[in-house]
Amino acid sequence: MQQRRVVITGIGALTPLGLTLEETWEGLLAGRSGAGLITHFDPGEHKTRIACEVKGFDPLNYMEKADAKRADLFAQYGMAAAKQALEDSGIDLEKVDRDRFGVISASGIGGIDTFEKQHTILMEKGPRRVSPLFIPMMISDILPGLISMRWQLRGPNYGVVSACASSSHAIGNAFKTIQSGQADLVLTGGAEATITPICIAGFSSLQAVSTRNDEPERASRPFDIDRDGFVMGEGSGFLLLETLESARERNAHIYGEVAGIGYSADAYNMVAPAPGGEGAIRAMRAALTDGDITPQQIGHINTHGTATPLGDIVEIIAIREVFGDHAPQIAINSTKSMMGHLLGAAGAVELIAATMAMYHGKVPPTTNLENKDPECDLPVVTTVEERDLTAALSNTFGFGGHNASVIVKKTEIENS
Repeated sequence: MQQRRVVITGIGALTPLGLTLEETWEGLLAGRSGAGLITHFDPGEHKTRIACEVKGFDPLNYMEKADAKRADLFAQYGMAAAKQALEDSGIDLEKVDRDRFGVISASGIGGIDTFEKQHTILMEKGPRRVSPLFIPMMISDILPGLISMRWQLRGPNYGVVSACASSSHAIGNAFKTIQSGQADLVLTGGAEATITPICIAGFSSLQAVSTRNDEPERASRPFDIDRDGFVMGEGSGFLLLETLESARERNAHIYGEVAGIGYSADAYNMVAPAPGGEGAIRAMRAALTDGDITPQQIGHINTHGTATPLGDIVEIIAIREVFGDHAPQIAINSTKSMMGHLLGAAGAVELIAATMAMYHGKVPPTTNLENKDPECDLPVVTTVEERDLTAALSNTFGFGGHNASVIVKKTEIENS
């Protein structure tokens, strides 16, 4: 059976830069920072007191009050982005086979806000006061379930958890699900809402997050010699994937085509990357092979680029190894410099950014790169760079040694 081509026809984004795809993209091109002092709780006793929060979000703009009360914040974000993606696609749900319409989404941590609040109730008021909705609100896989119930999408449905690589794995699995004929359409992406006391404390204890509390906008510094860790972000990104044939039949707007995916494991350390970027190298090479894409066709890489001291260096080493002499010609950036690290949702929002860069021919800058680490010895985009891009790659690497690379390319079919 010939593998089916899979295209992106709808995008939804709810990020620290804006509540829509348009606001987020505008913020990226403007080099705007989404960082600031934490407002979700009083961070006064915390070592890290900054994050990239979503601003002005009202779940009632996306769902009924009763539904919002039964959903953790991460699921509210995900439902909002999924709704945007569906609306952006122009899909008429009455004209599709919903038995073949799947939902595959991701969250690295899930309903941690619900977990913290219910644990406090348990400690202060006893077990009988714990909400009967505690478990279904907390578990990561509730998001694809809620989306399927909301729009009666009855195809393949599950959640993915692989730390910061989660939503890249979800998108890759959605791509393969359509490509192999198990579904015709899949709503896919990720959501995260981890700006909570215990998450900030935990990442601070791990010394993974920046403590540049007096300069939040300058704290996320991928590839800069003065970087001191990532800035926590939150939000959601969703894409509607469907067959090229389906998109053409309904004259859909096409952002690009998912071309290839590559997965690998470092099999090395809980939090540190494998020496020499071995896992990242295997993931990127696997994606190129899967998509029958040559290294020279990749014109842009949205890096994992977290601003951790070791991670940035290892990723640059891996890119140089995979792309060789072509590596300096690639427009490399890290949108985490503006949006922060959305953990399990990072892969989705960053693939969206890479897709938009290819679609519009504009690569957003890496901000706060003032003194580049000499060990990060490849050119990095620091101002908006116009490029005629044929294909772009997005990297995400997660605790536990999970690596995922996703490639998008321009489809030869003209958009409507």
